[in-house]
Amino acid sequence: MTADAGAAAGAGAGAGAADTVSAADAVVDDIDARPGSTPSLLRTIIGLYLRPLGGWVSASALVALAGDLGIPAAQARTGITRLKQKGLLLAERDDVNGYRLNPAALPMLERGDRRIFEMRRMTDADAWCLVSFSIPESARSVRHQLRRRLQWIGAGVVSPALWICPGHLQGEVEQILGELDVRAWATLFQASAPVTAGTLRDAARAWWDLDALREEHERFLASLAMLPEKPFAAYVRLIDSWRVLPYVDPGLPPAMLPEDWPGDRSVEEFARLSAALAGPALAHVRGI
Repeated sequence: MTADAGAAAGAGAGAGAADTVSAADAVVDDIDARPGSTPSLLRTIIGLYLRPLGGWVSASALVALAGDLGIPAAQARTGITRLKQKGLLLAERDDVNGYRLNPAALPMLERGDRRIFEMRRMTDADAWCLVSFSIPESARSVRHQLRRRLQWIGAGVVSPALWICPGHLQGEVEQILGELDVRAWATLFQASAPVTAGTLRDAARAWWDLDALREEHERFLASLAMLPEKPFAAYVRLIDSWRVLPYVDPGLPPAMLPEDWPGDRSVEEFARLSAALAGPALAHVRGI
């Protein structure tokens, strides 16, 4: 995360507004929100549907959609209030009480779109991006935020001040550095395949927590058997269960992964189910 999703038209329409948002106002995805929890499900609904709906939704409709996921109305209202406090939503009345998507959230949502629906798997020939930084002790809290944000996009830790991620994520790294105002303290390098003392699989296991990533994939695959029958509830829960994976899993190349890696199966199952459920789910939302 989410990682959040949306229609391509909505993402394109928001690009101009996002350009005017200052780094200090940027809204960050709550990747720690537990999949299946009320905050996570509400963020998924908002990321999926507010842009196709024109950026605004009535409070009653949002509560009704949450109800379709089994969230009680009072619990939904409390969750919506917290999302407003976090800056994702702005209260706005249009004949009835409702909420508008905060323009500052658009860059985060557009990142989520790319991750969720365009998850890339590296080949052994793809380039890498190395992130080297030296942040003074006086900015220790910012250094912690940078490491946290790099972890959120699936970067690996070569050493505390040297991180590695797929080359196609360099733009996201630069965006993070800009949002935290630490660009002057960081240097980025494009690199080919690392040359390590041991095997690349040994290096990958040292730089990333592959056991934790395997557990995430297995958890996602197991969750597919519990999807609801109705398309809207099934689709939102599918996205909600999936949305963390494209962030924490960098899509490592085959040479770095165990032969029984479950990642490819996860991607294939997500693509299959997403294609089948997206249209009927959007039709339900428009009906509400």
